Amino acid sequence: MEFLDFDKLGSAKVLENAKREGLHELLDEKRVDEAEIKLGGGLTYNYASMPVGKEVLDALSEFSKEADLVGKYKLLLSGEMMNTGEKRLVLHHLTRGNVLGTPVVWEGEDKEAFYKGELEKIKDFAEKVHSGKITGSTGKKFTSVCQIGIGGSDLGPRALYMALKGYERKMEAYFISNVDPDDAAEVIKHLDFETTLFVLVSKSGTTQETLTNRDLVLKTLESSPVKGLDPKKHMVAVTSKTSPLAKDESMLESFFIDDFIGGRYSSTSMVGGVVLSLAYGYKTFSEILEGAHEEDVLSTCDDIYKNGALMDALIGVYLGNVLGYRATAILPYSQALSRFPAHLQQLDMESNGKSVNRFGEKITYKTGPVIFGEPGTNGQHSFYQLLHQGSDIVPLQFVGFRESQYGFDTVTDGSTSQEKLNANLAAQIVAFALGKDDENENKKFYGERPSSLIYGEKLTPKALGALLAHFENKVMFQGFAWNLNSFDQEGVQLGKVLAKEVLKGSKGNPVLAKYASKLI
Repeated sequence: MEFLDFDKLGSAKVLENAKREGLHELLDEKRVDEAEIKLGGGLTYNYASMPVGKEVLDALSEFSKEADLVGKYKLLLSGEMMNTGEKRLVLHHLTRGNVLGTPVVWEGEDKEAFYKGELEKIKDFAEKVHSGKITGSTGKKFTSVCQIGIGGSDLGPRALYMALKGYERKMEAYFISNVDPDDAAEVIKHLDFETTLFVLVSKSGTTQETLTNRDLVLKTLESSPVKGLDPKKHMVAVTSKTSPLAKDESMLESFFIDDFIGGRYSSTSMVGGVVLSLAYGYKTFSEILEGAHEEDVLSTCDDIYKNGALMDALIGVYLGNVLGYRATAILPYSQALSRFPAHLQQLDMESNGKSVNRFGEKITYKTGPVIFGEPGTNGQHSFYQLLHQGSDIVPLQFVGFRESQYGFDTVTDGSTSQEKLNANLAAQIVAFALGKDDENENKKFYGERPSSLIYGEKLTPKALGALLAHFENKVMFQGFAWNLNSFDQEGVQLGKVLAKEVLKGSKGNPVLAKYASKLI
């Protein structure tokens, strides 16, 4: 298979010259019904308010074929080495099911069997914790779980945990991520050590922030006045088999991932599986996996009109590389998804924030956008002013659901809170697209602000898994379109190296030493 840069593809030039049509021309009630693609988990992707007419869509379809985006996705699924920077396979899809049915074997190990084995371990462990067969060191039943991790070991699992808080929880979950001691202090003050199980997550077993927080927690446990409290019976590890944590005797249990699961893609591995299975039960976690797998299967379709992740990715490429829009706002009209934009920031910006191609060669075209977001309607009272009338056009991705999770609501002024929420969502899409004329320029809305909508009946675990997989696959399709390696993150390494230099005295680097002297 050929891997070519975006600007070397003939269809990219066709796309650039395709007829451009505005939303005032394109958008009507018929298009709102027709511009839809079914996703997994009962979700639907609607691109009616995106500035893509037939000529642009035809060009996107041809581009997808020439770049063979789905073919590259299938290569990844089959176990080809797609992380060119680190010479690794990319297997996070396999944690939720084998999409192609092709065995993936590495150094004699069946990777699907390995991941399934770890799922069985967490299922058994979670059931024993919930039943009281596994207790804390003083004999009390665990009622809370606290995950210690950073980056992908925190953002995705935390976002998924918060997204399901409208469902019954078996244990409360807490998260410590920042090396800032105030983060740990704020969490620890809410914990009963006798009934809290800590989950230490570090694939390498050497992550500085995570190990620092581990030590802080362990020292706090050791200094507790509670008699008989043994830290060894209050902490489990999620790590690789080769890491120092794998054989750490201070761990109650160890669950394994491997180098083929990148942090930002790890929510459906043990990284998310342990804390979510403990908090909600393994059945709920398995439903997340089911929804993700359903979306992964749909993403293998070559037809862009039947593949929502592919269509979303291609439209994003058009918006960024042809129309020049360099940011995307993620706007969930669901308080449950309040941390989902933060997860997508890492997923997208760490994956496709690159200026070299998958072979390490410099490229000149634009790649991943800046991602930000906030739940509606809070965002409306924050940054929507710029989105509506600012000098930059920022494409928007809305997410909404007909029903709330809790079912807690009341009627005021003739409508429920949920109806008011969704009325605002519908209104914003149209306001951004079509605007409003006014003789007073200060009150004029020009419209032509593009948006898409993902919607469903209710944010269930299965819908959540599909939503997660949709964005993961969208990001990967865009990486293939730009000929990037979306699976390494060299950009996060330099700061870590310099931080270690600071802690060793900043020898030979006077500028670093001077900044450090102002802070340490």
